[in-house]
Amino acid sequence: MDAIITVEHLTKTFGEGPAAVQDISFTVARGSIVAFLGPNGAGKSTTIKMLTTLLRPTAGTIRIAGHDPATNPDAVRHAFGIVFQDPSLDEDLTAFENLEFHGVLYGVPKETRRARITELLALVELSDRKDDFVRNFSGGMKRRLEIARGLLHHPQILFLDEPTLGLDPQTRNHLWSYVEKLNREEGITVFFTTHYMEEADRVAQHIAIIDHGRIVAEGSGAALKKQTKSNSLEDAFLMLTGNEIRAEAGNSLDRMRNMRSMHRGARR
Repeated sequence: MDAIITVEHLTKTFGEGPAAVQDISFTVARGSIVAFLGPNGAGKSTTIKMLTTLLRPTAGTIRIAGHDPATNPDAVRHAFGIVFQDPSLDEDLTAFENLEFHGVLYGVPKETRRARITELLALVELSDRKDDFVRNFSGGMKRRLEIARGLLHHPQILFLDEPTLGLDPQTRNHLWSYVEKLNREEGITVFFTTHYMEEADRVAQHIAIIDHGRIVAEGSGAALKKQTKSNSLEDAFLMLTGNEIRAEAGNSLDRMRNMRSMHRGARR
């Protein structure tokens, strides 16, 4: 298997409490679609922050497209695009201006940047709204624009953190059709989190479930259902992680700070 993400014995601790991520190891095949699932507070966000250079591991190693986020964060940032759970677009800019700003920050040459923006706006069916202010966009349109932004610098990996949260079923299905098309036609590796189990079961080729900082199961949706003798991935998920309600972790301010941190890194 040609692995584009390799994680070995990854651990992250904060202060004196239990580790948020505890000695996890996994690989992601190049060109695959992988769902990373877990209850609130299970370690998903902490893991993704380490993969995307926003947190340094306490122990263990990561390779993203052959690069170590700890020693070569700039190369890693250029290898991936990311769509955060909460909106991170500038609503006082137009769709085109949001993409132009991102392209400048990532050093996409002007002569190719405009062509890429035109191509991506067409892909996400926003060409006719390119000069409209983002504040006037629906939630689904903003998500499509964020995906376009994440793809502007030709990343090898697209990270999607709860990309369909709050969207209606029609918009959710439409968004996943874009993602599957990108994976199929451009070979982009997709690594996503979601609480919609039916999405993970339908879209992901491989699923990893994390709970209490440890990966408790991996495999296809069918394999996980077979392992737990469940009729649905949701039932399998509950069998593996329990039924207690977990506290929410993180907020939109955190994610805005995360986007600014990556932009500062891209400028360097």
